[in-house]
Amino acid sequence: MSDWVRKMTNTNGGGASRSPRARARAASLGTVFTVLFSLVFLALAGSAEAQNYRFTSVSIEGNQRVEPETILSYAGIARGETVSAGELNDAYQRILGSGLFEEVEVDPQGSRLVIRVKEYPTVNRIRFEGNRRLKDEDLEGVISSSPRQVFNPDQAERDAAAITESYVQNGRVAAKVTPRIIRRSDNRVDLVFEIFEGKNIEVQRIGFVGNRAFSDRRLRRVLESKQAGLLRAIIAKDTFVADRIEFDKQVLNDFYQSRGYVDFRVTGVNAELTRERDGYFITFNIQEGQQFTFGEITTVSEHEGADPEAYQDVLKIRSGVVYSPTLVENSIARMERLAVKNGLDFLRVEPRITRNDRELTLDVEFALVRGPRVFVERIDIEGNTTTLDRVIRRQFETVEGDPFNPRAIRQAAERIRALGYFSKAEVDAREGSRPDQVVIDVDVEETTTGSFSFGGSYSSSRGIGLTASLRERNFLGRGQQAGLSFSLTDQTANYSLDFTEPAFLGRDVAFGLNLGFQETDSDFSAYDTTTGTFRPSLTFPTGERTRLGVFYNFRYNDMDNYTGTSGILAAEVAQGSRTSSALGYTYNYDSRTTGLDPNSGVLVEVQQEFAGLGGDNEFIRTTGRAVAQTKVWHEEVTLRAVFESGAINFGSGQNSRATTRFNSQVMRGFDPNGLGPAEINAGNVEHLGGNFYSVLKLETEFPLGLPEEYGLTGGAFYDIGGIWDVDTTNATGAVVSEGFNARHVIGVSLLWESAFGPLRFNFSHPIEKEPTDVTQGFDLTVSTDF
Repeated sequence: MSDWVRKMTNTNGGGASRSPRARARAASLGTVFTVLFSLVFLALAGSAEAQNYRFTSVSIEGNQRVEPETILSYAGIARGETVSAGELNDAYQRILGSGLFEEVEVDPQGSRLVIRVKEYPTVNRIRFEGNRRLKDEDLEGVISSSPRQVFNPDQAERDAAAITESYVQNGRVAAKVTPRIIRRSDNRVDLVFEIFEGKNIEVQRIGFVGNRAFSDRRLRRVLESKQAGLLRAIIAKDTFVADRIEFDKQVLNDFYQSRGYVDFRVTGVNAELTRERDGYFITFNIQEGQQFTFGEITTVSEHEGADPEAYQDVLKIRSGVVYSPTLVENSIARMERLAVKNGLDFLRVEPRITRNDRELTLDVEFALVRGPRVFVERIDIEGNTTTLDRVIRRQFETVEGDPFNPRAIRQAAERIRALGYFSKAEVDAREGSRPDQVVIDVDVEETTTGSFSFGGSYSSSRGIGLTASLRERNFLGRGQQAGLSFSLTDQTANYSLDFTEPAFLGRDVAFGLNLGFQETDSDFSAYDTTTGTFRPSLTFPTGERTRLGVFYNFRYNDMDNYTGTSGILAAEVAQGSRTSSALGYTYNYDSRTTGLDPNSGVLVEVQQEFAGLGGDNEFIRTTGRAVAQTKVWHEEVTLRAVFESGAINFGSGQNSRATTRFNSQVMRGFDPNGLGPAEINAGNVEHLGGNFYSVLKLETEFPLGLPEEYGLTGGAFYDIGGIWDVDTTNATGAVVSEGFNARHVIGVSLLWESAFGPLRFNFSHPIEKEPTDVTQGFDLTVSTDF
């Protein structure tokens, strides 16, 4: 140590006897020493950092698959080029960042640069372990890694995250995926994804805050998400899927908007995981607002040649009706169709709405304006691997060269989605080759359209049976429907083949073909029957709410092996086999989806069949059904009235047979073929069926107060009707109940939305019947909406 440093040190250690001036001088000298030392250190570091290299040769070591030139291109260092230490580090980073090497070393050795690499192995094969809910082929479509490619650990981690997300979308938020590698020879590895699926996270409870007009129970029926039910292992909609929440918010908005709550909005959704982490509590926070009705409905024209009165006349909405955007859209579509019919292709209808908060009404003024002169250049379709282009194109009323109508395009998009052939269907418009042209892009993703079912059945009248069916809704990608089914019981056998072409000859005409064959034995009805049918048909719309179908029906029927005592039935069996050749029509009126009230609707169906075009039988058969339904008490209770009737009239002196008369279960509370005219011989009662029937069914459905996840609701019904009229020429005994005698039945029902389908348990009690009627206190049926 130099003397001046030693001296400074000794001075600093002099203790408290030094003067303040001496202590200050010592502190200043220490500061100067520290600064000088730092400057020397930085100078030395700067000289080291500024070190340069010049390499006359570059050596590559460790590469097996990657060419040396490729590595040199990543390094970016040329022979004889002067590079700094920083540029050498950049070369190292570029080689490592190529993703081809597991390890990289850049070693300057004088004028020689050595680059040592360890290549990533190639993927020999990819395996999934631990997956049961998702199949291997489903997971292969999620990941990006593939065999015979260079293994990339970052990509493997991204693939593991993608697999995890797939499980989350299926309600398994606890799933964990870990990528592993198994070393093989020749620098190869097996990439294994170890999967822990975890349990389904169920939606244990769905609640609402802010709803006043509708109960939680009613709103839960709207949602796609469902609470966990009794059959949790079978029902999939009770699993929590985050993406489904957004859809639920939209359907809630549509539900309220269609009922006049124009200010409705969802202010937030809380999804809380239970303490046991096995379920979610979902709460929708909503603001309903007030319900509005239509006020004044007017039409004005800002388009030359458009008479507003003519367009006003086609409107169906009226003042006082609960406001619904759907009714406004339907009215606009109806007016624009009239414009096209009148040759005004570019007329557009703009709804101008004036709000009256005091009266809670919305005045709607439909303005007829001139739209832009834009044409459809072409329609591009992508993603359809099975479905033919023409199946999608025929959902458009617009073709290339037609005027562009955004509303018509939106309606076409809805029709494409309604086909059920695609898991995703997006329809967008973009500018074409000129500003006055647009291109319609249709992007779809195919989904499964076939189904096979196999199972058992039970009927209180026919016993245990076996059923199977094979159906395809998009046969050969042509949009056709085909089905084959059969059902077998101890007494009956039914076989059926159905085919439907929904766009026959490219028109909005559905062609259908039904082939059927049925056999019954005497254990079921005291005689054997064999029946075969051949029925082609054409169905087409005749109006906004009506459809008409025409058909031809050829029917073969044989009765034999009669074991009863009825003279009437014996004479009919003795006729042997008979055929009928008939033309007929079916007329249908349905206001359920196009009416003014979303909770009410009417369905009317009438069918007539005229036989005598060849064959052995000549008759006119008429059947009809009318249904009216409404929902009351905040849509919690459903009221329904159903009227059904039928008549068959034979000509040319012919009489009906038991196989052509009405003898099925037309009323609850009675056995099939246990109602109507009957012949009594020696105390043996045999029902004959009747040429006429009529029944009125009044019923209601209501909640039982049970947890909604049980899927149980209640019902009550009152039926009144009967079957009557039969020819008694060949009777050998007494014929009773030949005329119309109204039967009255009351009962209660239990409706169950089961995983096997909607089931209805009816408990009936006839309060007025005939002595020969055969009653049935309980029956199980499949519940259907009218």
